[in-house]
Amino acid sequence: MTTRAENILANLVANRADELPDFDVLTIEGGGVRPDEVRTYRDLWDNGRRMARVMLDLGVQAGERIALIMANHAEFVEAMVASSIVGTVVVPIDPRTRGEKLHFMLKNVGCCGAFIADYALGQLQPLRDTLPEMRWVMGFATDEGSKPLAEYSGVVDWEAAAPVAVPEMEIRTIDPESALELIFTSGTTGDPKGIVMTHKRYCETSLLAMGLFGYRPEDRLYSGLSLTHANAQALTLGAALACRLRCVLSRRFTKSRLWDITRKYSATTFTLLGGMTTAVYAEPTRPNDADNPVRFVISAGMPGAIWEAFERRFGVQVLEFYGAAEGGLCFNYPGTGPVGSIGKPAPTLTYRVVDDDGREVPRGESGELIFRHADNAPFVVEYFDNPAASAKKCEGGWLHMGDVVHEDAEGWLYFDFRKGNGIRRNGEFINAAFVEKVIAESGWVDDVYVYGISGAHLSPGEKDVVAAVVPKNGSTFDIKQLFKTCANHLEPNIVPGFIQVLTHIPKTASEKPQDRFLIEAFESHPETVFRRETPAQ
Repeated sequence: MTTRAENILANLVANRADELPDFDVLTIEGGGVRPDEVRTYRDLWDNGRRMARVMLDLGVQAGERIALIMANHAEFVEAMVASSIVGTVVVPIDPRTRGEKLHFMLKNVGCCGAFIADYALGQLQPLRDTLPEMRWVMGFATDEGSKPLAEYSGVVDWEAAAPVAVPEMEIRTIDPESALELIFTSGTTGDPKGIVMTHKRYCETSLLAMGLFGYRPEDRLYSGLSLTHANAQALTLGAALACRLRCVLSRRFTKSRLWDITRKYSATTFTLLGGMTTAVYAEPTRPNDADNPVRFVISAGMPGAIWEAFERRFGVQVLEFYGAAEGGLCFNYPGTGPVGSIGKPAPTLTYRVVDDDGREVPRGESGELIFRHADNAPFVVEYFDNPAASAKKCEGGWLHMGDVVHEDAEGWLYFDFRKGNGIRRNGEFINAAFVEKVIAESGWVDDVYVYGISGAHLSPGEKDVVAAVVPKNGSTFDIKQLFKTCANHLEPNIVPGFIQVLTHIPKTASEKPQDRFLIEAFESHPETVFRRETPAQ
C-alpha cells in the first residue's frame, strides 16, 4: 500500500480509498424528497479521477481557477478531488449568487470554467459573453432544474462526458503550499475577496479536528451549512475525510428539520453560526426537543442571552468556537468557560486587544482582536490578486480580525461586534442578542435579526435599533403588540425604534445576515418599516 503525503487533498483521499475503500464517509441527505447521495472513500477517489480526465479533455491547465456553483452535492466534493489531481484551483460560489455579484466573483479571479448545477445555469448563461476567460461550462442534472441540460448552449453534460472505466491518473499537485481553493469572504460590507486556501492548511487543519473539537471515532458529523463556506469545509467535510468519520450534509440549511435529521442519521454533533442559533431557537417548542442523539453543538456566535436555555431545551452542550477562514482560533469548551464567552485562543497563538492606534487596551475595555503565532512568526494571509488588502490584514505581522471584543479578569474573551457594525445608542453599546431573544420567544416570528441604522437626527457614531423580522406563516402578527412585548421585557434604551417586516432576511452562504441589503431595503421599501410610537409624556 502506497502512503502519500497527506498535505495534499488528492493524496489524502487516495490514501483513505486504499485503507477503507467501502467506508461511507459522505451522505448528502435527500430530505425525504429524493434518494440520499452516499459516497465511500473509493467512490470519491474513482469519481474524482473520472472528473479529472474530463477536465483535462476540456483543456484545463495547472493553476487555473474553476468555479463550483452549486449547493451541497456529492459532485462538489468530487470536483475538489479532481481539481487536486490536475493541479487547478476551485472557487466555491453560492448558487444563489447572481447578476453583478456573480459576474464580479468570476471575473475577479479569472475562472477558466465552471462546474454548475442545472438550477443555477439561468444565472450564469447570460453572463458568459462578458467573461472571455471562461472557456467552458460543465453541468449536471438535478431534480431542481427548470429544463434539460441539452437546452443550454455550450454546456457539457458531466455524466455524459465521464468515462465509464476509472482512468489511471497521476496526481499533478506536488506543492502543498499551492492553492487548493479560493474561499470568498462574506462581502457583508463590500466586495468579497478571494482567500487563498492552500492544500497544506486545509489538510493540516482537517487532520487536527479530532483534537480541536473533541470528536470521537464513533461520532457522525452533520452540517446544513454550505460547502462554499470555510466552516462546513473544514469542521465537517474536511474533518470527516481526514479523520475517518462519517458526515451528513443537507443540500441546504433547514431549521425546521434540523433535529429530525440528527435523529434519522444518528448525528452526534453539528455546527451553527450566528443568526442560525436564534432562528433555530425561534422554532415552536416540541415535546421531543431534547430527544436527540446530539452530544454537543459547535457554535460560532451563540448569543449569551439564549445559551443556557438552548442547552436545556435541546439537551445538548455548546462548544463555542471563534475563527475565520483567514485564521485565528478561540475555544470555549463545554463546562470550562463562562456563558457568552468565545473562549481563549488556541495555544499555538498569542493575541492582543487593541484600540484604533494599535495600543493594547486594559482588560474589560473593548478593542480589536489581533493574533500572532506563538513562536512569534508573522501572520501571512493572501487575498487573490489583492496585495494591498493582504498587507492590511496582516499589518505588523499581526492578523487583524476586524472584530471588537473585551476580556474579563480571567482572560476569557467576549465578542462585542464586527468593527464598524456596532450599535451605539445614548453613549452605550447595545447587545442585540437580548432584543433577538425577546422577539424570538414571542412566538410570532420565524426569524429575527437586529441591526443599527444611522440617521441625521442622531449624534455621530450613534444608530437607531432596527429589528428585521419574518412573521410565522398563519400567525396573527400585530406590530403594536410586538413593540409592547419589547417594551415590557427590555430596557428602554434597547427597545427597537423600528420593526422591518420581510419575507426573508438576506444572508450569505454562511447564514450571516447582510446588513447592507437590509439597510437598502429599509430605505427603498418604507412600506415594510414600522416606527415605534413614542409614549405620551
